Amino acid sequence: MARALLLENPHTNADPVLAAAGVEVVRHPGAMDEDELIKALDGVDILGIRSTTHVTERVLAAHPQLLTIGAFCIGTNQIDLRAAARRGVAVFNAPFSNTRSVVELALGEIIALTRRLTVRDKALHDGVWDKSAAGSHEVRGRTLGIVGYGNIGTQLSVVAEALGLRVVFYDVAEKLALGNARRMSSLTELLNVADIVTLHVDGRAGNAGMFGREQFEQMKHGAIFLNLSRGFLVDYAVLREKILDGSLAGAAVDVFPTEPKRTGDPFDSELRGLPNVILTPHVGGSTQEAQENIGQFVSGKLTKYLRSGATDLSVNLPRLSLPPSDAARYRIAFVHRNTPGVLALVNQTFAEYGANIDGQILGTLGEIGYVVTDIGSELPREAVEAVRQMEDTLRLRVMVRPNPED
Repeated sequence: MARALLLENPHTNADPVLAAAGVEVVRHPGAMDEDELIKALDGVDILGIRSTTHVTERVLAAHPQLLTIGAFCIGTNQIDLRAAARRGVAVFNAPFSNTRSVVELALGEIIALTRRLTVRDKALHDGVWDKSAAGSHEVRGRTLGIVGYGNIGTQLSVVAEALGLRVVFYDVAEKLALGNARRMSSLTELLNVADIVTLHVDGRAGNAGMFGREQFEQMKHGAIFLNLSRGFLVDYAVLREKILDGSLAGAAVDVFPTEPKRTGDPFDSELRGLPNVILTPHVGGSTQEAQENIGQFVSGKLTKYLRSGATDLSVNLPRLSLPPSDAARYRIAFVHRNTPGVLALVNQTFAEYGANIDGQILGTLGEIGYVVTDIGSELPREAVEAVRQMEDTLRLRVMVRPNPED
């Protein structure tokens, strides 16, 4: 029986999906550091995490039996994807499941900050009746600048327009503008015109520190800033400075460079206690609806890979899926270095040992190649070992399929 370790409390609807595939599920409520994770992964085939646990090359090297990793979130920067690919470990995430939840949080915070609801709320809690329109604005007619026009950025663009916001966006890749949104030629151009700036970029290493003093000083006086993306993108010391000197009217932050591992752990930040600043504990996608969708989606990808070798929407291996064949008795999932002639050598080896290929599909991604092969005859152990010992082999897995004649 395969074994799965799920950390950081992904939704419990993942458990029956895994169990139905014959997987024993073990849960741990919090994140783990590198040493803890290495100890916990003994005998584990499937690892499920969220955003706080980091899967490093050292972790992967310590557990060559690990088959696949599921990130029950959007981001995968907490996983060494190249190291995982070199060991034939497929990684899956949930790129769409919590998009709406993040969009709704961003819009709610934009309205709250523009109306200065945080300030009015605090005054009343302090026993002060502060009925004033000072600093409060409608969002209608204001300009929203979206940095990163991917799944979240595009949906935010559409919904924001419905509220009457003018939308501009900037992305390093060519993206089709939706509705009346306008693409800006540079980040500087966006910062110069936006009343509200919100970050929705991915976690690639090149984005680290992308928003610092230079970018904050290019923003309009009295603008609002949001980061619901990655904590390491922003210089929060400069953000604090700009809030305190009045350059910015408010900010909302959901992600931090260093985050506590477990619910209830202490938290500190230079942004605590600032006026008209909303701090949330990395809950952009943490709605019941989103977590249910993520639990179902990621566990489904993990079990499909376990049972059939399918890598649909994998973030680090070639994406492919071989339709099932009634005649196939075995399925071989073969991850290898992407060098010329590997597939021909594999097929020649099978032929030499009398194994008949019933179906096959090949995909490549950079330095990695992935082949799924259905064998419709007996599969001699010697054939499998011969392929396993090939110089370019990274991982080989054999799945026994039902024999229709049984």
